[in-house]
Amino acid sequence: MLRNCFLVVFFAFTALGFAQEPLDSIVNHRDSIANDSVEDYYVRFEGDSILMSSIELDEVYLFGKLEFASRKDKLRYYILRRKTLKVYPYAKLAAERLVELNDSLQLITKRRHQRRYTRKVQKYIEGEFSEELKKLTRTEGQILVKLIHRQTGTTAFDLVKDLRSGWRAFWYNTTASLFKISLKEEFLPEEVHEDYLIEDILQRAFAASRLERQKSVLDYDYAQLTNKWKNRPPSAGN
Repeated sequence: MLRNCFLVVFFAFTALGFAQEPLDSIVNHRDSIANDSVEDYYVRFEGDSILMSSIELDEVYLFGKLEFASRKDKLRYYILRRKTLKVYPYAKLAAERLVELNDSLQLITKRRHQRRYTRKVQKYIEGEFSEELKKLTRTEGQILVKLIHRQTGTTAFDLVKDLRSGWRAFWYNTTASLFKISLKEEFLPEEVHEDYLIEDILQRAFAASRLERQKSVLDYDYAQLTNKWKNRPPSAGN
């Protein structure tokens, strides 16, 4: 039943650089304003006819060296990292599929056709991902629940409730609780230290290109979180 609670979340979800031009394309424009000798430089990129005086860059984080209070804390952190890196792709997929599902269902006007479409997709995704999801451990499952909330802004419980039925959501949550897993669990990096560590693990993995970045829909700032928790040594506990 525990495995089913994760499968139904994924089954219910699923429906379904530009390159800089050569040097001669860079335009050097001098503004002829009286008494102003400053030169303004404008850049135009391939496929864009607009001249820009500045280029927007992605955020770059500078990571401090990881420090641990004990060997036990260090071991906990690296175990948490291994599990987070393992389940993150499933949470990312869940967010993508949820967007696709909502977009597709908006085009289907009849309720029974929506249900038929959802069932068809469930069968497809079951054959593609069910075996992998069944391999998750209890702690990996709980991390996955948190990351689903990080990526979608909705708990796994509410996703099942909205996409299937309230009774199913209650049943799966009750079953999961027997294994100390709550589908109502939220991702709270501002309040829960382990959640902050998960965010730290993700940001370091994004920067190292170990994971494909997908921005969280939740409202928090990683830099501010780091400042808040920096005096607390990394530990998998709260």
